[in-house]
Amino acid sequence: MVLTMWIVAIALGLFALHRLALWMESRGWIYYVKTRASGGALASAILELQQIAQPGTRYILEMKRESRAEQDGESDPK
Repeated sequence: MVLTMWIVAIALGLFALHRLALWMESRGWIYYVKTRASGGALASAILELQQIAQPGTRYILEMKRESRAEQDGESDPK
């Protein structure tokens, strides 16, 4: 009987956490089920941190920023 109560309590706790995460996602606070984070954002964050340890990565970051600026400029209607 006690084991059954523990299993039910854990299941209810997991369901509550799931609903909380869905609510937080609807507010735009986290990425959970419906919205996925872009891989580019994570890679850029890692490169920014790596720049502290290895200054040579600054070149890579500058190239990425330039390519983004060029792509944004090409997509603008004139």
